Amino acid sequence: MFNHNGEKELYSRSCCSCFGLYSSRMSQSQQGNAMKYILLLAALMFTHSGLGAQAKLLESLSKARVIELNHVWDHNSPLLSFNPPYALALMDNHQDTQGMIPELSFAADIMYFSGQHGAPNLDAIGHIGHNGQAYGGISTDAIDGARGLKKLGIEQYPRERLLNRAALLDVARFKGVSHLPGGYEITVKDLQDTAKAQQVRIKAGMSVLIRTGFGQFFNTDNATYLGPRPGPGQSAAQWLAQQHVFLAGADQLSFEVVPESGTRFPAHRILLAQHGIYIVENLNLEALSEALAKGKSNEFMLVLNPPRVRGATGMAVNAFAILP
Repeated sequence: MFNHNGEKELYSRSCCSCFGLYSSRMSQSQQGNAMKYILLLAALMFTHSGLGAQAKLLESLSKARVIELNHVWDHNSPLLSFNPPYALALMDNHQDTQGMIPELSFAADIMYFSGQHGAPNLDAIGHIGHNGQAYGGISTDAIDGARGLKKLGIEQYPRERLLNRAALLDVARFKGVSHLPGGYEITVKDLQDTAKAQQVRIKAGMSVLIRTGFGQFFNTDNATYLGPRPGPGQSAAQWLAQQHVFLAGADQLSFEVVPESGTRFPAHRILLAQHGIYIVENLNLEALSEALAKGKSNEFMLVLNPPRVRGATGMAVNAFAILP
């Protein structure tokens, strides 16, 4: 993404340290400020202009908007039928721990299990293989391990990609509907026409998010969310790969269209196994769609920070968009 290795390393360490300030205990305002500081670090470290220009940049960044792209995940959330169920429980609660320490109780040591990565979730590159091979021609037998993937796990998500230049291809808005019909295959022409209408120029290394409108059904109409889904087909996935994007995402459960015409999970095979392009599913793109519709372009900065869990095939992520 950057030309200078030293700068890239400094950027990665500094941004990760800054992101460590973020936690679920923060208020919404504090979360927004943390995201602004991340963007500020990235911009200041890679600008070669003088102090005056940096001061103007700082002033403009103080007005940046932070939009959350996440759903709230719980035991009622939609799961694919072949995934194990979600479960979360407290091993210690306030009632049981009252009196263990004078004037103190605590709830801790949660037990959490989920057979689906989350909402949104980031697929590791090793999540999908094609004809017995994972990305880079590695045999899938060589990456399977008793405690997760031995290669291409989520812990290998590049730290310097905490912050990504991104674009929203709001196909539903372009077509003038609240959501695309279930089972609608998004074509190459759909993506190209949407990009042109929404002033998006896709460049190598960008992240591209696709809005179908199906995110509005998450936890409100799970039967629809789990049913036939709109999404990119094989040709659209191949086109995204030809643009050399870093990541592709969508606001529905599987990213690609369901039911597929022919090969199962064609986009996953093309993007993950053949081209090493990350996939994000279950995004909440409704607020971002509204915000970008009021501007001139659908480009923004995307923040993704998956936990570094060795061998995981994917992981729930906190995803945010930063807009001027």
